[in-house]
Amino acid sequence: MESKTSTNNPKRDWYIWRKGKVDKDGKPGPPNNWCRILDTTESAWNWDEKTQEYYLSLFSPEQPDLNWESTDVRAAVHDIIRFWLERGVRGFRMDVIDHISKVQDFPDAEDTIPGQKLQPGNVFYANGPRLNEYLHEIRQVLNEYDTITVGEMPFINDEDEIIRTVGMQGSLNMLFLFKLLNIDNQPGRSKWSYQEWDATDMARIHERTQRMMIERDGWNAIFCENHDTPRSVSRFADDSEEWRDYAAKMLCTKHTTLGGTEYIYQGEELGMRNIPPDWPITEYKDIETQNYWRAWVY
Repeated sequence: MESKTSTNNPKRDWYIWRKGKVDKDGKPGPPNNWCRILDTTESAWNWDEKTQEYYLSLFSPEQPDLNWESTDVRAAVHDIIRFWLERGVRGFRMDVIDHISKVQDFPDAEDTIPGQKLQPGNVFYANGPRLNEYLHEIRQVLNEYDTITVGEMPFINDEDEIIRTVGMQGSLNMLFLFKLLNIDNQPGRSKWSYQEWDATDMARIHERTQRMMIERDGWNAIFCENHDTPRSVSRFADDSEEWRDYAAKMLCTKHTTLGGTEYIYQGEELGMRNIPPDWPITEYKDIETQNYWRAWVY
């Protein structure tokens, strides 16, 4: 990676590099206290011995965050988009696209995980100050073609911000909103937490998103599972031999009668269940699950 070869390499600022700092106990360490999104026990910053600086990687060390403040980075992204559009692609799912703009002084996050030094910094990198500017630039490229876009934005909940993104003048056609997929999580806690829920809670979520889009000229992406979540028939219904067929049809009927564009995750059309409970943890091919398992077992 050219960015890593020296501090004055022309592509150094394609990624986010910062010097470390001394913490309140007088120990040298990362630029701030942000933890990784997929492993809250590990720093989001990775030390590079050669250049004596840290680079930011919110998800894993092998996936450093691009520096969208760089005009060269944004131009390269636009070139990649055009590359695929010229070859017939007519749509993009934009993974965690709400993370591309960061607060540039990279402050420490407040303590939200008791007793832990590292803390989630999402208030400083989710729905950041230049997000809509960057999305608007992408829209200018997409407008040259016949395309459809859906943005995965797990941290966006404010209705005004949602409509600014997907309304008549928005940059994206629709968003994956995660209110439904967080229905059984404790508020403010991780996806591994649990709270009881019932069908009236689900109805309220659909009522809110449906009315918001109808009344404010937006458009919904309808979905109930993805690669980061359990199978919907196991999570929201009954996947027993007696009831799985009925449960899968019930979920299908509910979603196909809502207003919006339906998204079906592979296997969902078959009413696929979760992994059987007797399978070993090694069968979970997911970095977040493996990190969580190691944190609690070892």
